[in-house]
Amino acid sequence: MKSKTLLAAVLILLAPEIARSAEIAGVPKIREGDHIQIGNSRIRLGGIDAPSTDQLCLNHHGERWTCGVAARDELVRHAGDKSWTCHPRTTDRRGRIVARCEVDGEDIQKWLVASGWALSYTRVSHDYDADEKAAREAKAGMWQGAFIAPWDWRARNKKTAILGATKPPENASTILLASASGSVAPSPDCTIKGNVNRSGECIYHQPGSRWYAKIEMKISKGTRWFCSVDEAEAAGCRETKR
Repeated sequence: MKSKTLLAAVLILLAPEIARSAEIAGVPKIREGDHIQIGNSRIRLGGIDAPSTDQLCLNHHGERWTCGVAARDELVRHAGDKSWTCHPRTTDRRGRIVARCEVDGEDIQKWLVASGWALSYTRVSHDYDADEKAAREAKAGMWQGAFIAPWDWRARNKKTAILGATKPPENASTILLASASGSVAPSPDCTIKGNVNRSGECIYHQPGSRWYAKIEMKISKGTRWFCSVDEAEAAGCRETKR
């Protein structure tokens, strides 16, 4: 009995090392610009930070656009149908595996940052600082206009710094501090509504469902838009029962 207990203790101690050494490979489901899933493994792309799907940016004309949706969709177009190989490093507080991933030998995180769809996450790594500098100089992706760093946007307030454009429009702060989860769907492809019921459950409603028209989309009520059923379920929501 003691030997089994000792073995269990050793396995617990070795678990992080085992996790780091085991590669995860396969064609992913791309949830966000820095969040994918391969099989049952939820993976956070390490060393970078991409905008959430409901984050808004300003383009070079000063018009709002859903840069979070664009970051995800560009990643899907670039490598969504290919097999990925991910090298786990650790796990985050949400239980996701933090990994470095490659496709056909290409560092995916490097591509995202160099293309302007993510920033170098300097709190944990400086591996992609040069790629971010190149994207900024080329005004690629989010750098074409104005935006808030993803980590600042998640904890945003009126003093949050605006990146990108040297002189953003006067109303830039109001737009960038808002969310695509407001009253208007962020794009014609993102029309699934999500709300939180009295029990604290996240419920999603597809167009045509019984309660769809009655769901008021207000950020203050915790509602948000989803672009697919997969995205809604990845966020922990279930389909309405009616």
